[in-house]
Amino acid sequence: MNTYLDTRGLISNSPTFTDVIVKGIAPGGGLYVPCHIPHFTIDGIVAFAEKPYAQRAAAIYRAFEVDLGDEDVDAIMAGSYAENFDDPAIAPIRHIAEGMHVMELWHGPTSAFKDMALQCLPRCFSAAVEKQASQTGMVKDYLVLVATSGDTGKAALAGFADRAHTRIAVFYPDGGVSEIQRKQMLTQRGENVQVFAARGNFDDCQTSIKQAFNDEAFNTRLADDEGLLLSSANSINWGRLMPQVVYYVSAYAEMVASGAVASGDPIDVCVPTGNFGNILGAYYARAVGTPIGRLICASNENRVLTDFIDTGTYDIVDRPFVLTPSPSMDILVSSNVERQLFELTGRDGERIRSWMKALHDDRRFQIDSETFGKLQGLFSADSVSNAECLETIREVHDEYGYLIDPHTAVAWRVAERQKSDNPVLIVSTAHWAKFGADVYRALHGIAPGQALPDGISQLSGAQLNERVAHDTDSSIPLGLAEVDRLPLRFSGVVDGDVASVESAITEWLSSSR
Repeated sequence: MNTYLDTRGLISNSPTFTDVIVKGIAPGGGLYVPCHIPHFTIDGIVAFAEKPYAQRAAAIYRAFEVDLGDEDVDAIMAGSYAENFDDPAIAPIRHIAEGMHVMELWHGPTSAFKDMALQCLPRCFSAAVEKQASQTGMVKDYLVLVATSGDTGKAALAGFADRAHTRIAVFYPDGGVSEIQRKQMLTQRGENVQVFAARGNFDDCQTSIKQAFNDEAFNTRLADDEGLLLSSANSINWGRLMPQVVYYVSAYAEMVASGAVASGDPIDVCVPTGNFGNILGAYYARAVGTPIGRLICASNENRVLTDFIDTGTYDIVDRPFVLTPSPSMDILVSSNVERQLFELTGRDGERIRSWMKALHDDRRFQIDSETFGKLQGLFSADSVSNAECLETIREVHDEYGYLIDPHTAVAWRVAERQKSDNPVLIVSTAHWAKFGADVYRALHGIAPGQALPDGISQLSGAQLNERVAHDTDSSIPLGLAEVDRLPLRFSGVVDGDVASVESAITEWLSSSR
């Protein structure tokens, strides 16, 4: 059975997979990683192509020695990756241009790549709660806190809605998500869910959530007054990372089976990157034996990650926060960089503590030359302006008849610039209809942020999507098409500081007793 350690070297126990799933974040603010990383042979990876996606996922989870029975793992994966996805391949790969392949991760119920993890994590969470109850004779109840830049919120709400022994509260930046993303969250069904808009940006939301986890007085009040323990569904939770490892291993098997790459030859992976969890999944897929060459980090105008990979200095001092057409990447503090640096330093918790303290206190840190060399040996990076993003949407549609969302466009443009002899797998993280207004701008040559023309600006997001779908002969997933017909259930707006976040949570719980 695999156990876990934390990136800051502060825990003395050896928690298991089910322990870290329900805890979310380690005491002291560190992130959990498994002590043992398994390894697959090339033949073993290629053979996954012969199995349905759910069986691939189950085999990889078992290789990580999760402390759940084989039958439980099989059932979790069979429920996670089934008819709830609109494509039987779950994460299909499309060959679009010479050497350019797109992995579509948006075929789940909320039309974003977060479904790949958040259809699975809640099921693992419930299994972990049940296991705890069987071991202790006590059933614990949990409050899942989520900060979202758009897609995580809806996917987490959908995954945890009406799940026993669990409540979930989501905070999103007020004005910092698309209309469709906002309505997806505000129309979520379920008796155990709550959504708040927070004044500020995603980093404010994420920082406040992390601070709430480390606020002993708040945690004590939750436990004493509500009988609740805190957990997370953000990518700080290892349960979010594991499913992402799966789809990169699976993608390589699919590419070999289709003839896109010869068995054993490397592919490059280009990921539109915000909180660094998605591209970190590719790193761990590489670590288990998947022949991945370069990890290409694609940034939008919030290019803190590109600058970090280029210089070895993570600096957000006086760095402006830019609202872009790709809001899920509008992030300056990328939590999973901590896990990546932990691995590159040979799992040196002392160095990680020092760097994370400097980031908190001074808003910057610089890694040592050895770690910087390892970082550059694995990663390359580039950024795309708002205008280039929309231009790419139009160019890809005009040339290939393939419609992509703004996040995928960022990755496509960077992949074009950094293309090598290896086939490149471009990660498509959302259906275009989640960002219909900017897709319309792209197709009609309207600059980012420029007002839409009369007759179009009055349309709702769903109506605008219908116009784009008609003009491009595209389809819209039901979950996005129906948002105008569902009642808006939540209207709370709070300040983005930790005190306001904690107060909002307390008031909601008190009113819902």
